[in-house]
Amino acid sequence: MPVSLPPALALFLDVLRCPTCRTRRLHPDRGALRCPVGHTFDIARHGYAGLLTGTRATSGDDAAMVRARDRFLSTGAYAPIREVGARLAADAVSEQGTVVDVGCGTGYHLAGVLDRLSGARGLGLDTSVRALRLAARAHDRAAAVARDVFRPFPLADGVADVVLNVFAPRNSTEFHRVLRPTGRLIVVRPTGRHLAELRGRVPGMVTIDPVKEQRLHRALNPLFEVVVTERVEYSVPLTEPDALDLVGMTPSARHVSPADLDNGGVLPDRVTVSVPATAYRPR
Repeated sequence: MPVSLPPALALFLDVLRCPTCRTRRLHPDRGALRCPVGHTFDIARHGYAGLLTGTRATSGDDAAMVRARDRFLSTGAYAPIREVGARLAADAVSEQGTVVDVGCGTGYHLAGVLDRLSGARGLGLDTSVRALRLAARAHDRAAAVARDVFRPFPLADGVADVVLNVFAPRNSTEFHRVLRPTGRLIVVRPTGRHLAELRGRVPGMVTIDPVKEQRLHRALNPLFEVVVTERVEYSVPLTEPDALDLVGMTPSARHVSPADLDNGGVLPDRVTVSVPATAYRPR
């Protein structure tokens, strides 16, 4: 039996474009999305649309990482990050706006924005099908699409009021293309203090590039200018399961061995969360 079109995905049929043709609209057809010349993309039974093209992208978010992320985010430890993203979005968009979350993961941050904007619709892009299964159910106005964010987004020009990018890869050219001239790009990234207690104790944890901010500025400055930056920093108590999930949900999970964690006392009982959240306007 063909999969029915998820209601949240139906909200985006006016702005979705065939990722192969780039300009042709997609329409639902027997459990798939199809463009007028016949390019066809399945709608998964979990509710997301598969719009990957070319060589299949690999994702760092495997099933174990997604489960760890879902458990950790459910503790509320990252709620202040979610709240600042939602607040910056609300400052930039009407209740009826369109929000695109690039590298959406499980949809946690996108859902926070949609909770704040009662009439907005949200679209999450990610390569991890495991994460997209959750993102497609994260909010009743949130649709989810499998797409490599380093490729052109499957969206028409100038349709987004907000592009959200939280701890995720960036594609500045596509950010600029899909944003309205009055739109906002919101980027959340870690500082060198973020999770420092874990990185100091757990061998193999991925370090924060000390010139990360300079690289971000070089990438975005030609196309965007800063409107406002808010720094969010606080300390979070950690149980041992929370600490294991915090390691397991990050790219560090691929570099940390079980032996690194199976050592009494190695995991801290508190960790620093430290992130800047910046709203940019298109130039």
